[in-house]
Amino acid sequence: MPNKSDAMLKLDNQLCFALYSTSLAMTRLYKPLLDELGLTYPQYLAMLVLWEKDGLMVSELGERLYLDSGTLTPLLKRLESSGLISRIRAVEDERRVHITLTAAGRKLKARAARIPGCILSASQCSIPELIALTQQVQALRQQLLA
Repeated sequence: MPNKSDAMLKLDNQLCFALYSTSLAMTRLYKPLLDELGLTYPQYLAMLVLWEKDGLMVSELGERLYLDSGTLTPLLKRLESSGLISRIRAVEDERRVHITLTAAGRKLKARAARIPGCILSASQCSIPELIALTQQVQALRQQLLA
């Protein structure tokens, strides 16, 4: 006879697995769309932040993406070698690096504008449903980080 702890240990009852497997499915969905732009998913996330606010410091971008500099630096080097961003050391403190979009990086935003619609269509959710789900997941993230 199954007990309560057996049910709690079933894979399909795990929130962590639901989030993980959904993240994998979402990344798979994004891949062909991002391949057309020449971006990986983490690079796309960095570009989203820079399209919102250009000229951030590496540390600010890392905070926004929840990434450490060891993860972020190689990603930024690839974006720079692709001609999408420039990294400029601050004159007053060479440890501080500003990231600015190049003309090609700003131009890429127009091509990326179709991606959210593709994701919306694939989700088969309404815009209010996706907004609510996003807010729930963001609230969960904040509670887990607290």
